[in-house]
Order: sequence, then structure tokens, then C-alpha cells
Amino acid sequence: MKKNKFKNNKRDENSNSPFENKKRFCPFSQPNSPLIDYKDLKMLTRYVSEKGKIVPSRITGVSKKKQKELSQAIKRARFLSLMSYTNKFNLQ
Repeated sequence: MKKNKFKNNKRDENSNSPFENKKRFCPFSQPNSPLIDYKDLKMLTRYVSEKGKIVPSRITGVSKKKQKELSQAIKRARFLSLMSYTNKFNLQ
């Protein structure tokens, strides 16, 4: 019989690892969560980086369906000039 040489895995011993898989939840799929609306600029700016890029769902934890709605709302707000395409203008 072969011995399992990976029996004492370091991941099992290291339960306080910073890279531990945590249960993630979508902030828009919960009951009483805010609706995604292109007019809610305060909420939309939380999902846009400093350089004006839309933050990916793997970082924010937003589900695929809600991330699509979120990106459409951000693009619509930009098109209607409610948000700028870039957050900061460097006029120097």
C-alpha cells in the first residue's frame, strides 16, 4: 500500500491564513439590499477605481448577474454625464 505523503497538509494546520477561503456574499442579492440605479452616484462610485475603471466582481464579491447590472448602470451614468469617465482631472 502506498502512503499518502500529503496527509499532513499545511493548509489544514494553518487555519488563520490570510488566503483562507471565506464565504462570500453578494451585497445586492440580500433582502433589503440597495437597488442598482444609475442615478445613485454615491453607491456607483464605490465600484469605480481611482483611475475610472469598473472594479471586477472577484474583488467586490458581486454576483455575475448583479455585476452586469452594475456595469450597465455605471456606463449609463457616464453617458448621461452624471459621472465622469475618469475621476480626477489633472490640469497641470
